[in-house]
Amino acid sequence: MSDSKSNRKPGAGLPRAAHPRPTPCHPDLVSSAGVHMPAYYRDQLNAFLDRDVDTICGRLIQGASDAGFATHVHDQTDAWTKQIELLHPIVSELLRDRPDAARWSILLEFPIPRRSKRIDAVILADDLVLVIEFKIGKTSLTEADRRQAEDYALDLRDFHKASAGRIVVPLLAATGSAPPERQLADIDDVVKPVIDTNGTRLITDLLSAYDRWHDSLRDRIRADAWDNSPYEPTPTILEAAQVLYAGQSVREISRSHAGADNLNRTTQAVLNAIREAQREQRKIICFLTGVPGAGKTLAGLNIVHDPALQNDNGGLGVFLSGNGPLVTVLSEALARDHKRRTGAKIDDARRHVSTFVQNVHAFVREYVDDQPDLAPPDKVVLFDEAQRAWNSAREKRKFGRDESEPSMMLRVMDRHADWAVIVALIGGGQEIHDGEAGLPEWGRTIAERYPHWRVHISSELARGRFDQSAQPLFEKTPADLDIVEDPDLHLAVALRSFRADQVAAWVDAVLSDRPADARQLMSQLHAFPIRMTRDLSRAKRWLRTQTRGHRRCGLVASSGGRRLRADGLDVKAELNVANWFLDPPPDVRSSYYLELPATEFAVQGLELDWVGVCWGGDLRRHRDAWTFNQFRGSKWQSVADDMKQRYLLNKYRVLMTRAREGFVIYIPTGDPADHTRPASHYQSTATYLQSCGVVSID
Repeated sequence: MSDSKSNRKPGAGLPRAAHPRPTPCHPDLVSSAGVHMPAYYRDQLNAFLDRDVDTICGRLIQGASDAGFATHVHDQTDAWTKQIELLHPIVSELLRDRPDAARWSILLEFPIPRRSKRIDAVILADDLVLVIEFKIGKTSLTEADRRQAEDYALDLRDFHKASAGRIVVPLLAATGSAPPERQLADIDDVVKPVIDTNGTRLITDLLSAYDRWHDSLRDRIRADAWDNSPYEPTPTILEAAQVLYAGQSVREISRSHAGADNLNRTTQAVLNAIREAQREQRKIICFLTGVPGAGKTLAGLNIVHDPALQNDNGGLGVFLSGNGPLVTVLSEALARDHKRRTGAKIDDARRHVSTFVQNVHAFVREYVDDQPDLAPPDKVVLFDEAQRAWNSAREKRKFGRDESEPSMMLRVMDRHADWAVIVALIGGGQEIHDGEAGLPEWGRTIAERYPHWRVHISSELARGRFDQSAQPLFEKTPADLDIVEDPDLHLAVALRSFRADQVAAWVDAVLSDRPADARQLMSQLHAFPIRMTRDLSRAKRWLRTQTRGHRRCGLVASSGGRRLRADGLDVKAELNVANWFLDPPPDVRSSYYLELPATEFAVQGLELDWVGVCWGGDLRRHRDAWTFNQFRGSKWQSVADDMKQRYLLNKYRVLMTRAREGFVIYIPTGDPADHTRPASHYQSTATYLQSCGVVSID
């Protein structure tokens, strides 16, 4: 992203109240009722058959109203009518063939909050969950249709408590298509492959699925308990941003477990500090720390858009990030969603969302260069990835300013005559580039120039237990500083990897030369596969096999892995991050194509469901230790500088903590004819990773 003034975001220089604010939620997107709502309609099959179409439609409309959705749903009612008219004879025939199916239950319009969607129909057939998605009148089905149906089933498997461990069968019915002829496929997963069907074949496919996967030894599903079971998703950062922009709280789509509880406590701790600053008319800086994937950005977005920080003129806070790719991807995702919801032109949508997340460099330009004596209208600034703020040397080299970003941020916010709050979101081991100041620069600036600012920090940060790879805030804590410890300012549980919360700890053990600890931690990651291969094509096949529904996969690599180019992986190639992260599988620019790897700079702060980590020659094992290298000209050179070695380790820390569900590591075999890629560069690394518990798929 360019830092020139000509690329200033729309609205820069205006009071923040004049910027577009998030719009009220569209009624078909997010309910205000909370994490879970029951289906709009539920009955046993025999009772469903006894009710006429108008009665069932009335119940559906009432269910929509109870859920807080608009009831002016003429098009929806028409679709419901056709769906019920299709289901009635199917259920009738089913009960004639299988009278014992009368005890099965049918649910219509079952909400999937994370996707802001509803499943057309669910049949609970003893121990099975049969998910039915109708495409009324369609004569053929697309891959996008199949991904939608499969994704509903995957969400039930992963986030719906009563569906955990249950076999879920997705059926996709194009009512205008010819009856397909095929046998049911099977895979080693509780979510079975999507069954393409139609209006006339649906009864046969329902019974075939039941006969194939029903197990009389399994407990029957109780419909009322299943319908009212907790739905506890872990939203991606993009999903959370869309919900927040729609005017809702992320708590409505967030998982209820220890990590999410920690997230809620942390949010409350920061809001309490803001109230304290208002009440006492003072300046406060909060350092919110967390392990990779713990939800720091999610917490920051939730805080700045909390109702407590909103007023009639807009909001009191602004979310800033120096992470250009994160700003680009979030803004484009919000613009596309805004266009879908409102029908606005994409350029208008992009202008509308432009201030939801702002680039910190533009903020600095505005209040340091253009308006050097003006306090911003924002009383609260959330600075994401604040450990990556630039030091004075990089600022001088880039813009001629002989001052670090932490210093400029404190100077700008200190202009407020009454109160102000800076919330610095700090990720452990996330400094990845020369010129990133890290925590010590914040500490030095506070101690030397702004000792009147009260400092809120976690106990982990105060005692140096925050992260083994992180630098301390203060080399020696000044006695005259007003420091408040709050244990809730640290996010210790990784939310990104919802299948296992020890992924970041395993990565830290691997990079910290603790293979025994890594092996022990691997035993806790059975639901989060970490695999290895020496064959790139095999890595891609593994990723494609794992990636189902709307889950996303992609290749990542260190920016220093220059000789991966021999495998067709060019880390220097230009990457359009918005296309890579957001476009669907048919688009060759998307991550799904597994052609262009994203580096640590493109993926930091973002995430994928399944990741292929492509290991370069810049970080290698030699004699039971890491060696650090950079490619210059036509050969490798050793990296001796301690800080650059730290950056290199952190690059791989970022790459190995991007996955939500699992990842595979590709390590090249090398080439004896290529002096830049001898086998020895890679074999020792592969052997070490095996000692850390990584299983090979070769």
